[in-house]
Amino acid sequence: MGAHSEDPQLCWASRLLGFSSLVLTLGTFSTVVNGSGTLGSQVEDFGNIVSLKGTQGGSVPFHVTRRPELAPEVKLEKISWAIKSGRNYTIMLHVSPGEDVPKWVNFEDKFEKRVHVLNTTTLRIDNLTLEDSGQYWARVSLTGGRETNRYFHLTVYEPVPHPQILAKTPSVTPDWCSVTLECHAPGTREDVNVSWESKGFPRELEQRGVPGPAPNPWTVALKLPLSQPSPSITCVVSNPGDRKTATRDLGEVCAHGFGGTTSRTGDTAHDSLQ
Repeated sequence: MGAHSEDPQLCWASRLLGFSSLVLTLGTFSTVVNGSGTLGSQVEDFGNIVSLKGTQGGSVPFHVTRRPELAPEVKLEKISWAIKSGRNYTIMLHVSPGEDVPKWVNFEDKFEKRVHVLNTTTLRIDNLTLEDSGQYWARVSLTGGRETNRYFHLTVYEPVPHPQILAKTPSVTPDWCSVTLECHAPGTREDVNVSWESKGFPRELEQRGVPGPAPNPWTVALKLPLSQPSPSITCVVSNPGDRKTATRDLGEVCAHGFGGTTSRTGDTAHDSLQ
């Protein structure tokens, strides 16, 4: 029955080559858009996915850059922006050079007031919601019938709460001030991180304490030489999409005791000494 029946190894190799050819053929599958603007799930990725991070209520830009290997005579004709829904990508709008207004295909009611085309290659979404997290796609149509794809993965995070530094009653001697500071961030979630930053700390500073798990206060114990200039310490509360801080002047803490100093934050100030 031919080569396959005479040589089992040759038969297996022939079948493997045939399967490889089929895989290569599927790998070059050209994306087809149907009349509703929905793309099939077999979309070829020609580059790395760009990870974008945003904060609920904030903004995030999507930018397509020109590939350096393209010849100068190759020009941009159109960019189609799409959102992944389930296994498919659904076209949202088209942008063409020289046109001030994008051509909407889908989601106009949902995005029209929040999506802004800054230029032909840059799209921005404002007033982000947690539901905006997901995968986005841009199909770049060039002269000569060439097309390339760009992929973006957006993660929208909740804003972190404003932290507040509370100073426990300091222990003051003629040479040293020992004080324990607690960083509070009401309503913290598991994805919130805390860290301490310092400015003007002397080398003799002794620092102790390990941050506790949220939502409990994060505590740090400090021992300051009073002969040194007044340092400050900052509590930083952050997640991948947001960052807020509170700062205390340790000289005021040691000098005033129960006098009632304030904790300076990125947006507001809080009476925080107890």
